Amino acid sequence: MTGTTERMLREAGLDPDQVRRIVGNALAEDLGPDGLDITSVATIPPEQNDTADLVARADGVVAGLAVAAAVFELAGEVTGADRTVEVSLVARDGERVARGDVLATVTGPTRVLLTAERTALNLLCRMSGVATHTRAWADALAGSKAMVLDTRKTTPGLRALEKYAVRAGGGTNKRMGLHDVAMIKDNHKYAAGSVTAAYRRVRAAFPDVPVQVEVDTLAEAVEAVEAGANFLLLDNMPAPVLAAVAAAVGDRAELEATGGLTLADAAEVGASGVDFLSVGALTHSSPILDIALDLRTE
Repeated sequence: MTGTTERMLREAGLDPDQVRRIVGNALAEDLGPDGLDITSVATIPPEQNDTADLVARADGVVAGLAVAAAVFELAGEVTGADRTVEVSLVARDGERVARGDVLATVTGPTRVLLTAERTALNLLCRMSGVATHTRAWADALAGSKAMVLDTRKTTPGLRALEKYAVRAGGGTNKRMGLHDVAMIKDNHKYAAGSVTAAYRRVRAAFPDVPVQVEVDTLAEAVEAVEAGANFLLLDNMPAPVLAAVAAAVGDRAELEATGGLTLADAAEVGASGVDFLSVGALTHSSPILDIALDLRTE
C-alpha cells in the first residue's frame, strides 16, 4: 500500500493496518488457497497494462475511495505483480456524484486490475450505499439541531468502514463497541433491579467511561438524570413524548431518539428537541450505490 493511500486512510480516521487486514481477507476469499484468479491468468499476458475507470452507475454519495485504492495496490502485492498499480482519485469521499461520473482511474497490470475489481467494488459500493442513505437522513434533519447516529448493527468485520461511511454521509458515530461506552439497556435494568441501581453499578466499576441509559417513559428519563446520567436513549417514544422529555430534562442530558424511526417522520422527531436519532438501518439495510469498473478499450 502506498504512502499516499495510507495518509488518505488516516485522514479519514481509518487505521491503515486494519484496512490492510480487511482487504487481505477479502482478496483471500476470491483467490483461494493458490492465490489465483484463474480466468485472468489464462486470458491476459502478464506484461499487459491497461487503464480502467471506476464509474458511478447511479446518483448518490461516494465513500471509500481510499479503501478501493488500497485493494488495487494490495492485489498487486498478493499476486506478485512486478509492476505497481497507480490510482488517481477524481471524486472525494462525501461528494454527491451522478450516474456516469468517473470517480477514480487505475492504471497497471491488467491481471491485477481485474483480480481486484470485485473486492474493490464490493467495499466501495457498500460504503457509498451507507453514505448515500445517511445523507438522506441528514438532509431530512436539516434545520434542527438533531444529527443522525449509527449503531452496532454493522456487518461483522466491516464496522470501521461502515461507520466511516456514515461520517462521510453527514452522520455521526455512536460507540464503536462494547468496550468504549457503557450502554444500560432494558435487560441491564431488569437484571440490576432499576435504572438507578444499574447506573450506580456502572459508575462504581468504570468511573471514567461514558454512560448511556435507555429509558422507555418520561418517569424513567427523570429517574436516570437524577441518578447522574447525562445521555439518554429514548426508546420508541412518539414525538410528543420526546418533546415532553426534552422539556423535563432541559440541558442536563443529551437525548437520543431510537427505535422504529423512518425518514418520513425524521423531521418531526428532529424538531422535538432531541440531539440525535439513532438509525440501525444506516448500516444493516442500506442498498449499495452501483459503481462499475470500466476497462478502457481505445
